[in-house]
Amino acid sequence: MASTPSRTARTAQPARLAWLDALRGPAALAVALHHSAWTFAPGIWAHVDGRIDVGTWGVFVFFLVSGYIIPASLERRGDLRAFWIGRAFRLLPLLLTAMCLAFLLAYLGAYTLRPALSTRPLPLVALGNLTMLQELLGVTPVIDVVWTLSYEMAFYLLTVGLFTLRQSQRSAPIAIGLALLAVPLGFLLPGPAISGHADLVAALFVVAVVVAVIVSVAARGTTRTVAAVAGGLLGLALVIFGSRIGAWQGLTILGMMFAGTAVYRAEQGTIRKRTAVAAVLTVLACGVFAKHDPGWAPAIVLAAAFFAAVFALRRRRFPRWLAHIGVISFSLYLLHPLLLRVSPNLPVFFLILLPLGYLTHRFIEAPAQRLGRRWTRPPVQATPRDRETPYALTPEG
Repeated sequence: MASTPSRTARTAQPARLAWLDALRGPAALAVALHHSAWTFAPGIWAHVDGRIDVGTWGVFVFFLVSGYIIPASLERRGDLRAFWIGRAFRLLPLLLTAMCLAFLLAYLGAYTLRPALSTRPLPLVALGNLTMLQELLGVTPVIDVVWTLSYEMAFYLLTVGLFTLRQSQRSAPIAIGLALLAVPLGFLLPGPAISGHADLVAALFVVAVVVAVIVSVAARGTTRTVAAVAGGLLGLALVIFGSRIGAWQGLTILGMMFAGTAVYRAEQGTIRKRTAVAAVLTVLACGVFAKHDPGWAPAIVLAAAFFAAVFALRRRRFPRWLAHIGVISFSLYLLHPLLLRVSPNLPVFFLILLPLGYLTHRFIEAPAQRLGRRWTRPPVQATPRDRETPYALTPEG
């Protein structure tokens, strides 16, 4: 008969998860507030946005969280198949639901799809949105906020490539290198080289990424390594040449995620704390000038400060309601642009958004994640302590 976890183990687990959710929850609400305030109170919000871009603050908190948790999850699993299946079941079910809802609302006249969706080849639009790489391919998104998922995907590809080369511990120098590279490339490539009309180039890139992922999952040995490294190089190339916001901002985002990884390395004792601090500060120093917007620099600096503050308090108890909002943060993030089109005002928007996020998490996200875990093999020779780590249980990213 399997032993029952002690009360100490059961209570310690939520506490170790709560600080990540304490970051995700406010980040998702900040993005929702940013878009809803521009919709319902643009005059007032213009004064706020001119001082700090609250939406940018929120997404950079998400990027830091992903940087911290994604490599840790991959390394703990030690299995590319489990990682990619986990990512697919984590993101795609809700994404597909949201896109179907967007098309339904558009059919009913309650949501406006971008006209450019109908000007590109349908297979390219579908593949770009389903792989979540549309932002880096010049492909129009079905839902605008999914642009952040393109950078998440590029980060996944790079992380997998480094993992297969056993170079994962180099996150701090990689963050610093990306930040330093961002500045000159920002002047050379202020906009995307992969334009919105380069259908063949975009198609070749997205097909190559899909093939690289499939081969890295299915193959073994040298073939797997080559495919994973190729995927990482493709991810980096897409950020440099395909980023709609330019190479400077795109590489700043990647650098910030690797800076989040450096924080994890320092916590685990594999690198010095000052090395992780240097990585974060270098990314900030190079990134604050990446956008000519007075709200940009305060947003990314305060995002890093907020992450640092919550990280410092990670062993403290956080309110359960805050942790719950963090758990449903992906639903809040993905569905709020659709709700904006049918909500009459700001208070009603949030009164509907939170219950809606709870319902979609419970009936779509959570069952899909459970199904994904059934499809993956358990870690080889995993100990009970390994199975109780937050990285296996947290809805990552």
